[in-house]
Amino acid sequence: MPAAAHPPRRCRALAAAAALPLLLGALGACGYGSEKKNDGANAAVQGRKLSADTVRIGYFPNLTHATPLVGEQEGILQKALGGTKLRSTTFNAGPSEIEALNAGSIDIGWIGPSPAVNGYVKSKGKSLRIISGSASGGVKLVVDPKKIGSLEDVKGKRIATPQKGNTQDVAFLNWIAGQGWKVDPQSGKGDVSVVRTDNKVTPDAFKSGSVDGAWVPEPTASKLVSEGGKVLLDESTLWQDKKFVITNVIVSQKFLEEHPDVVEAVLRGSVRTNAWIAANPDRAKASVNAALKRLGGKELPAEVIDPAWQSLTTTDDPLASTLQAQADHAVKAGLLEEPDLSGIYDLRPLNKVLTAEGRPSVGAAKLGRQ
Repeated sequence: MPAAAHPPRRCRALAAAAALPLLLGALGACGYGSEKKNDGANAAVQGRKLSADTVRIGYFPNLTHATPLVGEQEGILQKALGGTKLRSTTFNAGPSEIEALNAGSIDIGWIGPSPAVNGYVKSKGKSLRIISGSASGGVKLVVDPKKIGSLEDVKGKRIATPQKGNTQDVAFLNWIAGQGWKVDPQSGKGDVSVVRTDNKVTPDAFKSGSVDGAWVPEPTASKLVSEGGKVLLDESTLWQDKKFVITNVIVSQKFLEEHPDVVEAVLRGSVRTNAWIAANPDRAKASVNAALKRLGGKELPAEVIDPAWQSLTTTDDPLASTLQAQADHAVKAGLLEEPDLSGIYDLRPLNKVLTAEGRPSVGAAKLGRQ
């Protein structure tokens, strides 16, 4: 796993070393670092349009998508694009965002690792590339302390996950297997009852007692704690350096090939947004809440957003080795056939941006496009 360039801290943008070696000729041949590309970067600074009139992005109205929420709210993404207009669409589930990307309704999206892997595999490697990381952490096992007092007590209980085969569902099934317990991955039945429940519904299910706990991302985890739940396990403790990918940036391969200057500009905005979040954590938290209110009409209360915000880290590093591990967990759980993920990453435009910003390059864990 790539080594972190900075020590962990609340919502801090990361850039990790260990980039794969790239030939300069390969960079120039694909337009990254070419004269045309440099002209595009200058156009963005001067407010002129890049090679596309508009770029359409997609993301979730969720804290794990803090980068696009803050980047759009604060105008950082639009500033990086100059005269090219930013258009955004929000989604509630990864599969629908992948469908939109495949249909050409969006060009670039922020999304979890499982739907990114599924989209890449189902298209036989032709639909998308992962071009950056965005967030790490922010997933917890929260339980009713009256029913569950220890990790051993989880056996025989009803635990919610957001969706069959989603990132948290796979992580929980992998953890269950590590305890030596058996659960059918399709039905969720076994030594633990895995109840697939939409995150919007989980707090009510928890309050009513229809589930005894949940393995969920923020801010759902902190909502459950505000309702009397107890954090029994933070998933970050299961990973090396307590880092694992929760949100990536993906792009349509067609858009990447036709508009590399626009992709680079969006990544520049993403990197600068993450840097702004790291430098202004409290303002960034308020910005996220303002964006959530604009999108859904409701802010998160302090007792929810404060602990949730502390458990998330924004990162430019895609933490590629953890993506491979998550895919391996899905295979082991019986929810995914052995995937060929070679070429799923194209980090060349991101590394060009990072170099220009004076930051270390990041690596693709041997899964990068050659």
